[in-house]
Amino acid sequence: MRYKQFKNSEVKVSSLAVGTWAIGGDGYGEVNEKDSIEAIRTMIDNGVNIIDTASSYGAGHSEEVVGKAIRDGYRDKVMISTKFGIPFFKDYKNDGSYDNCIKECEGSLKRLGIDCIDFFFMHWPDPNTPIEETMRALNDLKKQGKIRFIGVSNFDQPLLEEAMKYAVIDAIQPPYSMVNQSAKPLMQWCESKGIDTFTYGSLGAGILTGAIRELPHYDKDDARYEFYDFFVEPKFSRVMELLKALDVIAEAHNRPVAQVAINWSTQKSYVGTALCGVRNAKEALENCRTFDWELSEEEISTIDKVLEKMKI
Repeated sequence: MRYKQFKNSEVKVSSLAVGTWAIGGDGYGEVNEKDSIEAIRTMIDNGVNIIDTASSYGAGHSEEVVGKAIRDGYRDKVMISTKFGIPFFKDYKNDGSYDNCIKECEGSLKRLGIDCIDFFFMHWPDPNTPIEETMRALNDLKKQGKIRFIGVSNFDQPLLEEAMKYAVIDAIQPPYSMVNQSAKPLMQWCESKGIDTFTYGSLGAGILTGAIRELPHYDKDDARYEFYDFFVEPKFSRVMELLKALDVIAEAHNRPVAQVAINWSTQKSYVGTALCGVRNAKEALENCRTFDWELSEEEISTIDKVLEKMKI
């Protein structure tokens, strides 16, 4: 496993993080809880020291599964990141109010079975609540010892700069992968400010594993349709062309395509840790073995040229 020293929070974090949206069982097809717990523990056993979840993943179910996974001594080996501010049901509005922040923190602590959250992220901006109010709540939780570090997710730079007036922001959580580099300028700016980055969608919801080679037909309510744009045309075909280039590199190293994608991301200086969801121990071990090797500068350049040409 590789690790990066985070600046503002002053902790050493594994380059790979356990992503747990899918294990919440909401919008990602069938998920087996026993397999999920085994997958999480396998990643921890192989050096991963950060798990990311959220109160909204499966209406709290993901946090409950994580809570079970970190029993039996595993809590001491890992940091927990969770998020607040998105309601359990889609027809409700985002809520970054002081009272909701405090309430959600208490709920997450209970579901996780812990007394302190390491990284507590505001999941999405709330246009109806002044950011000063939200940061005041987070600062109070920090003073009470219920959270260690403050993060924000899906913020643009102006809102992030406003938040920084009221609290020390330790980390951001934007989408980032070969198939979505929209947050790259923000990530580079944050690097210069000591703010580290948790990237989500690091394997493009599975499309960068190479396992999907034909246009999928998920249920119409599947989160992969709602949240990502590469499971439909015309982007899907462009991603398939990208996979052909990744196949060549993967075969040269006798490694799976997913490891090429994870290395490409985590070898960037502005990526702190990459969130990757896993459904079973086999997938978990495969992702962890990414860090037994690295892409060469020439290979990274080759991938970047393909990405530029295909405008992914």
